[in-house]
Amino acid sequence: MNEKYEKDYFKRKRDSLSIGDAIDHWMDQLRVRNKYKESYIIQNWEKIMGAPIAKRTTNLYIRNKKLYIHLSSAPLKSELNQSKHKVVELLNTAAGDKVIEDVIFL
Repeated sequence: MNEKYEKDYFKRKRDSLSIGDAIDHWMDQLRVRNKYKESYIIQNWEKIMGAPIAKRTTNLYIRNKKLYIHLSSAPLKSELNQSKHKVVELLNTAAGDKVIEDVIFL
């Protein structure tokens, strides 16, 4: 192979993006970044909140920046209701953005 060909072939173009930047741009264009972060919270619920809480969670969904959590334990529901602010902060930290504004325990 020609030495000049190898150098030109592997040079990065000025207007090219890294794969990470391209995916970020694509997510912004499709307006799916927030949905992605919401699904991240739901999929990683056990890892974020811990196994004891996840075992007592029967249903979990997000509507209008509010996380609705169905719990099977009344004492746990009462305890989590008292520390709503901390739960919201923990979830938003895990998502890397302000995705959740309120938590409603059902």
